[in-house]
Amino acid sequence: MEAVLKNLSSTVELLAVAARSNDVRLWERQSLSRAFHWACYCEHLFSKFHQNPGIRGIMEMQLQHTNSSLRAVFADYADLSFLDLSQCQYLLLTGLLNNPNLPLSIMKILFDTTKPAHIKPREYQDVTGICSHIIQCKSAQKILSPLTDQSDASAEVQAAMLTESLHALLSRGGGVSRAQRFLDSVLQGCKEAEHLCLVLAAALLTGENVHAQTASVDFLQDWLQQKHSLLQNMCFILPTSLLKDLAKKHVKFRDMYYAVLKGWVADMEYCVDDGEWVQRGTSPKVSFREVTEHFVVLFQACSFLRSNVEKELNDLRISDGDFDVRGLSVWGDLLTEIRKYQSQLG
Repeated sequence: MEAVLKNLSSTVELLAVAARSNDVRLWERQSLSRAFHWACYCEHLFSKFHQNPGIRGIMEMQLQHTNSSLRAVFADYADLSFLDLSQCQYLLLTGLLNNPNLPLSIMKILFDTTKPAHIKPREYQDVTGICSHIIQCKSAQKILSPLTDQSDASAEVQAAMLTESLHALLSRGGGVSRAQRFLDSVLQGCKEAEHLCLVLAAALLTGENVHAQTASVDFLQDWLQQKHSLLQNMCFILPTSLLKDLAKKHVKFRDMYYAVLKGWVADMEYCVDDGEWVQRGTSPKVSFREVTEHFVVLFQACSFLRSNVEKELNDLRISDGDFDVRGLSVWGDLLTEIRKYQSQLG
């Protein structure tokens, strides 16, 4: 029992260090794996002894002693209760992501979705992409909010962690550059464009509840505006229902969405053989009908935009020669199709 209590105290101290100490700057994959190993150990202790009043009482006394020692070291330390042992991995994860001293290499491991090479079985716990696995912890449910019926739960969890990490970085001096590098590393390390787009959408939709989260969302949008290819992928990959929600909630995203749509249209040329407007070289390839549907979605999200956008499209049609013949002005044909589409919807 003495060894168990010693390990318990050591793990509680580890959680405090992970969240508050600048020692995490020296962490590497091995350190991270060992930390989550001990967090799992404490969750096992809770599972094994939470219904044993005698042993639980002894462990609670040990926790009180350890908490007292840590309060003397960290001014902002919050006591860890016996019930908290059931979510040690989650506490470790959130503590790390809120520590501004956490190196970007560790952040990348936490958000990565690929498996590491050259790791011997049972040598270390596999912590790669632990954010996507935290859904298994009951505590993760507290930070989940409904996205859509098609949402991916792990994307929502990663979005919450992403927002928390941005808040931690931005709240410290020099945080803007660190937050920029952090998002760049997430983009570089993500192999699945669709999943990344879902994570970003979830972060923008669920991360604007308090002032601190608003700052993180604003920063995320500013960063996204600089990543034109990623922004185009979001507009192409995400369901239009999600894009409508994003445009409705964020003026900045609405303007970016509109700019992407105009770029797609400007890149189109008329194919006489097919009798249709097609894109020349833009990737991803979007059909004329899909662009029309996107504009309708944009109007549904922001009905007051319709008159201004239709006026702009008409001005562009006039600049093309003010012809009403199909195939001479992509803007004129787009305006006609939008009006037809909306009339069909009633």
